[in-house]
Amino acid sequence: MNLAGSTVALNDESTSLKGLKVLVIDDSKTIRRTAETLLAKEGCEVFTAIDGFDALAKIADHQPDIVFVDIMMPRLDGYQTCALIKHNKVFRSIPVIMLSSKDGLFDRARGRIVGSEHYLTKPFTKEELLGAIETHIGR
Repeated sequence: MNLAGSTVALNDESTSLKGLKVLVIDDSKTIRRTAETLLAKEGCEVFTAIDGFDALAKIADHQPDIVFVDIMMPRLDGYQTCALIKHNKVFRSIPVIMLSSKDGLFDRARGRIVGSEHYLTKPFTKEELLGAIETHIGR
């Protein structure tokens, strides 16, 4: 009985993100795949988009719990995508985490201005990715 209780506790701990819907928007296939692999291993349901236009349709279709968006993308960049999410009454409460290869104060400030909750510098670690989710989703 004690052993079964321990097993359940371990399973609960390892699947704390199970079913969490995450959208990763990045024009880099490598970044999308890396994030998708890391998050899927944690039990997340991961959707990916190659740019802001692709992402807007997926946000409406899947209603993610959290969004990770690259800043530098063709057509609709991360700042514009974040601003569109935050100006929509239905989706404005979704936490948006900016991803960038730049770690400048200007980029971070501009991300805050358009409504992002957090900023990660690429390449990010598994701990940084999961930490951002924990901070803004609280699972």
